[in-house]
Amino acid sequence: MPQPVAPMSPVASSLAALVAAHRLASRGERRWQENANCLGVDPDLFFPERGASTREAKAVCRSCEVREQCLEYALAHGEKFGIWGGLSERERRRVRRQRALERRNAIGA
Repeated sequence: MPQPVAPMSPVASSLAALVAAHRLASRGERRWQENANCLGVDPDLFFPERGASTREAKAVCRSCEVREQCLEYALAHGEKFGIWGGLSERERRRVRRQRALERRNAIGA
């Protein structure tokens, strides 16, 4: 008799869907994910509870060869949760604000 399967957390379920969609997509903008250090790492590590440490997730990202692509993907797609490209939600908001300010200054120059 088959063993019952434990339900996935919403985070794991979302990440599983993202990975599945990536595998189905032809050579697209997310090809970088195949080389990510986080591939195979528990996704809950990258989506800590509010106030929990992000240190371990950022350590995985620190030496990742596709960290910049990951960060740019998160910024371009408005990822509001989790650690992407080694940055937290708050840190990504700062990057977005800084880039917006730089664009405004460039237009005004």
